[in-house]
Amino acid sequence: MKKILYSISVVASAMLVFGLQGCKPKNAGDATGADAASKVYVAPGKYDELYNFVSGGFSGQVSVYGIPSGRLLRVIPVFSVDPEKGWGYSEETKPMLNTSSGQIPWGDQHHLDLSQTNGEIDGRWLFANENNTPRIARIDLKTFRTSEIIEIPNSAGNHSSPFITENTEYVVAGTRFSVPMDYENGDVPIDSYKKNFKGTLSFVSVAPKDGEMKLAFQLLLPGMDFDLSHSGKGPSSGWFFFSCYNSEQAHTLLEVNASKRDKDYVLAVNWKKAEEYFKAGKGKKVKVNYAHNKYNEATHTASSTMITETTVIDVKDFPDLVYMIPCPKSPHGCDVDPTGQYIVGSGKLAALIPVFSFAKIQDAIKNKTFDGTYGGIPVIKYEAALYGEVKKPGLGPLHTEFDGKGNAYTTFFISSEIVKWSLKDLKVLDRHPTYYSPGHLCIPGGDTRKPYGKYLIAYNKITKDRFLPTGPELAQSAQLFDISGDKMKLLLDYPTIGEPHYAQAVPAELIAKNSQKIYKLEDNKNPYAALGEKQTKVERKGNEVHVNMTAMRSHLSPDNIEGIKLGDVVYFHVTNLEQDWDVPHGFAIKGNKNAELLIMPGETTTLKWVPEKVGIFPMYCTDFCSALHQEMQGYIRVSAKGSTVPLSFSLGKNSEAAESIIAKK
Repeated sequence: MKKILYSISVVASAMLVFGLQGCKPKNAGDATGADAASKVYVAPGKYDELYNFVSGGFSGQVSVYGIPSGRLLRVIPVFSVDPEKGWGYSEETKPMLNTSSGQIPWGDQHHLDLSQTNGEIDGRWLFANENNTPRIARIDLKTFRTSEIIEIPNSAGNHSSPFITENTEYVVAGTRFSVPMDYENGDVPIDSYKKNFKGTLSFVSVAPKDGEMKLAFQLLLPGMDFDLSHSGKGPSSGWFFFSCYNSEQAHTLLEVNASKRDKDYVLAVNWKKAEEYFKAGKGKKVKVNYAHNKYNEATHTASSTMITETTVIDVKDFPDLVYMIPCPKSPHGCDVDPTGQYIVGSGKLAALIPVFSFAKIQDAIKNKTFDGTYGGIPVIKYEAALYGEVKKPGLGPLHTEFDGKGNAYTTFFISSEIVKWSLKDLKVLDRHPTYYSPGHLCIPGGDTRKPYGKYLIAYNKITKDRFLPTGPELAQSAQLFDISGDKMKLLLDYPTIGEPHYAQAVPAELIAKNSQKIYKLEDNKNPYAALGEKQTKVERKGNEVHVNMTAMRSHLSPDNIEGIKLGDVVYFHVTNLEQDWDVPHGFAIKGNKNAELLIMPGETTTLKWVPEKVGIFPMYCTDFCSALHQEMQGYIRVSAKGSTVPLSFSLGKNSEAAESIIAKK
């Protein structure tokens, strides 16, 4: 055993050294062509060709970049609080971060998937996963705002998510960590992994019109770890393919104990058959507890509902649901080509890339060409499913996407490169170094029936010597390549918010034409909305004080409030009266422990404030809105508890002494 540990340690150390040093080209600073600048230059006043949606990793957010410029256009708050936009701070958005464990202010966002129709991106929604507290979010691409978040029960680590079917019927999520199920006794010895730990695949249905999500059913699987996935298309329509690792069912020191076998698996799932069983009432209803959070665009408010039941289908009871396909050990990517005929597995510790044929998989199932079972699941013989292998492509294959011209592109983490190869004959056609150690890559539409091609974006894990130093941690990195010709050409390095994992890109015109510019005041159904200054008011309800106020260039109404007392809880319901594009207003109060608000045109948003001392507290607009932005401010008077100062509010009212002084001037 010591010898095995030593050998693995030596190999790992060598791989690390190679990955950090040996992969660095001598001419790293001069890798771009002379025409690269002109290809990424977007003139002032002009728009980028593409939107690039990038996972934020440990930031919990989603970032949006323009391609080819690499300019950051927006950060969309999803699973983490965001002071800039008041996400998770305003009373309306706090419910969006609710879970069965209470409000979670941070999330770990890894993967993204754009909604599709007939296997092509349709520009309606973007789905995002949360790894740490298993959740899936739906982002509305009209508003670039998170509209819905659903928690996933019976799951631990939602890394293997969110993957959509070709008409967005379902968003599918696999568990990263197998654990005892929520409806079972979880107080078991960790070393009882093989007996008590299970994995799940969760199928979340998506309503075709409004996108509302609902946990439909879950498939119960043997205890192991699930990684990446893609749905079939064309001939493989109705199937899903997941990479799986830790088939050893280890529970400690996985870098050694989960790398013993020569092969792990790709899991082939007949999701259409699973749907049939679910609709026929098969499976078991179990008690769980998970949150379903929705944002209402009419009221500008979010709600959180706790759901207490789900349906679990144990795959060992239905032998025609899932099959295992051996794959080189510790696979990461599991990718389906645009024709739907080929499934690419990427074993991180392999020196080859296996390509499986869907037709051969079906023949093997029909002819029962199996090599035993795993956890009650039939294992298809490797050679029976294999189309062929890409030989010696590089070190550490991770993720593959396609250009729609018969070519595949794979990232290699250890040898720090992207390799282009032919799906037809599995020959390597080109390779280009990246800087350094890429994980995921993105080709616009590269996982769809019709890739857009032209560009490839690599998301790197290491950026030493690529950017100005910024202390112990350097900038996260993306690199843009031109893939329109036979050879890949590096065009641009650009930093991203951390940490980028998977990403999606789409032609800008598909989304920009539907972008919402304002919220119409006449459609505002928020119960505290003040749709004009005459509707502003301040009301006391016991120790609660509700301020229905407005913001417009360049004043708040009211801008003087008195009669607030210690012990009061004050809610400022601010309506932005602007009806012009890109004129948000902000709102903040001195000393408030909550973040400021950012209120879009026509929107109503609420800030909660609990004053802690007597005095005068300024309030003001935090978002520059006009030449007189600095003048957009007011005052709140807080008196002692039991004070007789009456509750009052005003706008444009000066004292008699002040009026006299103004008149004399």
